[in-house]
Amino acid sequence: MPFIDLQSNLPASNFSDDFLKKLCACSAAALDKPQERVNVVVHPGLPMMIAGSCSPCVVLSVSAISVTDTADKNKEHSAKIFELLTKELGLTDDRIVIQFHALQPHQVGKNRTVMSFL
Repeated sequence: MPFIDLQSNLPASNFSDDFLKKLCACSAAALDKPQERVNVVVHPGLPMMIAGSCSPCVVLSVSAISVTDTADKNKEHSAKIFELLTKELGLTDDRIVIQFHALQPHQVGKNRTVMSFL
């Protein structure tokens, strides 16, 4: 059950339903998870700075169980997600930062329990 949390100083108009669907599909494919399990949240129009510049940028957090726990895995995930973000949002690589967080099954609640019991 991956969580994709995108924060950006770009306006909400840059994040259509079509973009959300593409981000969900890309994340699901990169993490080898079903799209039905991917949760996507976008926070547009934020005051943000990356590398000393307030130019358009994105900080993306990827939290997931079992698939974000090694550098090798995250290198592959990063490349796939960067490809989508640069293409869809017109950003250069230096204006995107991705954070990966490894979750344990007991840290994710669903259906009145936690993933450990599902």
